[in-house]
Amino acid sequence: MDSETEASYRPSETTMRERLDELRPIPRISVQAFCETAEVSAAISAAAADRRMLKAHVHVNTGGIRAAAEHFASAPTPNLVILESKYPPAELLEELEMLADVCDPGSKVVIIGHYNDVSLYRELTRRGISEYMLAPVHLADIIAIVSQLFVAEGVEPLGRSMAFIGAKGGVGSSTIAHNVAWSISKLFSTDVVLADLDLPFGTANMNFDKDPAQGIAEAVFSADRLDDVFLDRLLARCADHLSLLAAPSALDRTYDFETEAFSALIEAARRGTPAVVLDVPHVWNDWTRSVLQRADEVVITATPDLANLRNTKNLVDTLRKARPNDPPPRLVLNQVGMTKRPEIAVGEFVEPLGIEVLTTIAFDPLPFGMAANTGRMMGETDAKHVANAAFAEIAYALTGRSSTKGQGARAAKSAKGGLLARIRRR
Repeated sequence: MDSETEASYRPSETTMRERLDELRPIPRISVQAFCETAEVSAAISAAAADRRMLKAHVHVNTGGIRAAAEHFASAPTPNLVILESKYPPAELLEELEMLADVCDPGSKVVIIGHYNDVSLYRELTRRGISEYMLAPVHLADIIAIVSQLFVAEGVEPLGRSMAFIGAKGGVGSSTIAHNVAWSISKLFSTDVVLADLDLPFGTANMNFDKDPAQGIAEAVFSADRLDDVFLDRLLARCADHLSLLAAPSALDRTYDFETEAFSALIEAARRGTPAVVLDVPHVWNDWTRSVLQRADEVVITATPDLANLRNTKNLVDTLRKARPNDPPPRLVLNQVGMTKRPEIAVGEFVEPLGIEVLTTIAFDPLPFGMAANTGRMMGETDAKHVANAAFAEIAYALTGRSSTKGQGARAAKSAKGGLLARIRRR
């Protein structure tokens, strides 16, 4: 495109301002852009600096599709990948082949090309690409397409809700929920909201060494005015990508909730955050049933004894009936190998449940106790502890990501219908 044509394309300040005024703020998504020209790189950088994109984590890199493939071969893909390519249509499609093995499911891809070709656009759409944009692009174009993909009417919520509940009190469900939330934020550099639903006795504030003045109580008791701005005010920052809705952990009142008490909060969090971890207390009533029934993923933590087996089976059977079109709950066996305690073998424990164990975590009270007493996660106090591998395994399973790249991940990604899975369906 010559300079005269490009100049005629460039929108006026008034037009750009009018377009921007119509756009809603972008949620807490992660964006990686790979650009081949300075102009596109500058447009994306300008968009990232706009107030509507303040919550988004945007990284602009040099290089096109090949640079992206090399980068994602050893790193998780973000919520949105923006790729600039100067290749003609046939070569562009060939270049995309390299991404099929290294992209995680659930990520969206936008291509910025330099060829105005309707057939190319149709082919890219058929293969699962979210959008094809013609260069040159400007900051309003970038924000508009991100808004279209993540906050437009009818778009599915950004985030997945992951509910953790113990089969019995004291089995370590909260500890696992907190460590998995931290692991998701660290492994994938994606934003996580951890909501402690145990309002009278929650421990997330202590486990993260936080004492916020406000938290989940204000969100639940003010559900009628709950929006993105109000929710942001209640979140306590625990790490670069991890925020906490802390429980008051006070007994100055009783906490008797209606069935839908937490629905507005969870939906608001899902609209603006890729991962929402719900620490559900070990109680059974209408609202806990509702939270578990509606969660995208449910994780049951149990220890290998008879009471836990009975309670786990009751939970699994109940949730199977309540969620007939969803996969069964995930099972984590915790505190395995406690000295002098008779235990049910893993195989015998799962046989009546009809599900597999996602992972097991050995009984090791010293490092877990030290982490809890210092308000830190296991990955911070003892990065080499074997439990961190279990937390990572849970994080990969719940987010639908693959812990390996390349040939070993190809079949799983294609089976899930994930990002660019259609590229090979010719």
